[in-house]
Amino acid sequence: MNKIITLLIVLFLSSFALADENMKIGSKGNLNDVTRVIKVFMYDNYYYPSSFKIKTGETIKFEVENVGKLVHEFNIANQKMHIEHQLEMEKMVENEILLSDLIDKDKMKKMAKIDKSMGHSHSNSILLEPKQKGNIIWKFYNAVNIEIACNVPGHYQAGMIAKVIID
Repeated sequence: MNKIITLLIVLFLSSFALADENMKIGSKGNLNDVTRVIKVFMYDNYYYPSSFKIKTGETIKFEVENVGKLVHEFNIANQKMHIEHQLEMEKMVENEILLSDLIDKDKMKKMAKIDKSMGHSHSNSILLEPKQKGNIIWKFYNAVNIEIACNVPGHYQAGMIAKVIID
């Protein structure tokens, strides 16, 4: 009986360790701490550059431009987080907030009052219509197994993912 209780405790604590590991992506950075600026171009289903070398502790300002013909997202997360976020993005499509080349911002504001996730206000992500630009400042102090990806339905699956190499 004691072995079973011990095993359950170990499994329980392990789940917290794994959950913590899944959240190691860094945090929103401060403009005053930026050590480097990286320009990123989002084409239809790929990023340029397609990979990023980042030093642990570095604060990066990503200047992101959507040069494609579709709406795209620049999202810093791990694979599990991307998959979970894709469900929110699918709801945005179902509610006609997110269209192929347009974001209905009025509808987004209304829906965000009912469901906060519909507001797409994440510090690790930016959603842009074609020809739009935006910035993300991110501090990579505890980043593990992260990637940059677009979670607009179908884009992640089509390979719109950039590698992040942490030194």
